[in-house]
Amino acid sequence: MAGPCAESAIITGFDSMPGFYAMRTADALMVQGTTSDAGKSTLVAGFARVLSRRGLKVAPFKPQNMALNSAVTADGGEIGRAQALQAIAAGVAPHTDFNPVLLKPSTDIGAQVIIHGKVVANLSAADYHHYKPIAMTAVMASWHRLVAAYDCVLVEGAGSPAEINLRDRDIANMGFAERADVPVIIVADIDKGGVFAHLVGTLALLSLSEQARVKGFVINRFRGDIALLQPGLDWLEARTGKPVLGVLPYLQGLFLDAEDALGHARVDKQAAKLAAVAPAYPRISNHTDLDPLRLHPEVDFRWVGPGQAIPPADLVVMPGSKSVRADLAWLHAHGWRDYLARHLRYGGRILGICGGFQMLGRGIDDPHGVEGAAGRGEGLGWLDIETVLTRDKRLENVEGMLVQGGAQVRGYEIHMGVSTGPDLARAFVRLADGRFDGAVSGDGQIAGTYVHGVLDTPEALQAVLGWAGAEDAVRVDPAARRQADLDRLADAIERHLDWSRITAIMAARR
Repeated sequence: MAGPCAESAIITGFDSMPGFYAMRTADALMVQGTTSDAGKSTLVAGFARVLSRRGLKVAPFKPQNMALNSAVTADGGEIGRAQALQAIAAGVAPHTDFNPVLLKPSTDIGAQVIIHGKVVANLSAADYHHYKPIAMTAVMASWHRLVAAYDCVLVEGAGSPAEINLRDRDIANMGFAERADVPVIIVADIDKGGVFAHLVGTLALLSLSEQARVKGFVINRFRGDIALLQPGLDWLEARTGKPVLGVLPYLQGLFLDAEDALGHARVDKQAAKLAAVAPAYPRISNHTDLDPLRLHPEVDFRWVGPGQAIPPADLVVMPGSKSVRADLAWLHAHGWRDYLARHLRYGGRILGICGGFQMLGRGIDDPHGVEGAAGRGEGLGWLDIETVLTRDKRLENVEGMLVQGGAQVRGYEIHMGVSTGPDLARAFVRLADGRFDGAVSGDGQIAGTYVHGVLDTPEALQAVLGWAGAEDAVRVDPAARRQADLDRLADAIERHLDWSRITAIMAARR
């Protein structure tokens, strides 16, 4: 891996160009939150859809993201999944400038550092803290390019700006807002409880200049009679001197890609024809691959975490992993090998995606210590393949078709490994560039693929459900549902937020 200083040589130095803002300055707004999962990603996506529907060219921007859900961009890099969703909302192709710094945790105290879409280092938390000035150079380079090319740039913060231990060298929240001179609104989730304490406390912990930068509040996920909330809103405005820009209602069943959090809530599906489960291992990545199963009205899907009994199922999906050998050891420790053996004995199906595909093989070698200490992990052994982890990461948007049945597939590859073995002769996917991907076991019960998003087309989803036992499953189009829910979100924002005031805040930056 490149050392911490290597990146400084490849970051375009726009930040040092005098008078660059005079060339063009886009409208801009930064959405920060009182907590993680307060609604920052959702609000930025909704704002992007509102503005794009009004004919504006909009760019989402998250200076620093820490997430294991990622996407491949049009320029061949990697960004957080939430920024890819926001790009879809804005009607633009995802680009590495939308998320110049992406951290993918590999341990509790370390992460893979991705700058402008490419891996530059694996750093401990302490080492990354010292690296932040270099990362900020990358952030500002992307920022200047975006404000020169778009009508509006919508910025998403990370976590909370009131995390005192992270204030020094901050590039994700107020540190960036002050550097780029961007107005801020703060969103809080009333569904978590303590919304007024969250907002007042967050504001109180900011510096005076940062407090002045905050132009208002948004309260998210409200259920009930707004009249009962009004006295609290009046008090909040009087106490802080900041306006409440609106109260967004709880939008039940919103199908939007999660930034990182794993949703364990189950929906009771009376019409379920098929049961599916997936292990929620510690370093699970790109779990949005399984969203089409959670969405489908005839699939009873559930995540199974540590200490939970693994229920009987027709289909087991092994999702991706940022630390394949460590998560493989977790599977062995939590009884999954015995469960899967019994599952197969009774005719069940298993689908592995990326790291989950690698786990289904005989073993995983990491000779260079890409994901930790160098060594080998014994696989589950149900596919006759071996995988060697490499230093180079494959990043590519792909399309093709399932080998059996020809269902259309569109997705992307993000992996650091090469698999070989006899079962690859029975490929799962035929890619448009002529390559074959994945493997199928001789008895047809097990399949694996490196293609993330393999279930995202209605044809492929229906084909996989048919293979797993639901041959007459209804047709569901996840992409169309995502677009419809983005419009539903935008409609709610226009209805419940003071949009004229918000646009005035964005324009005031000019």
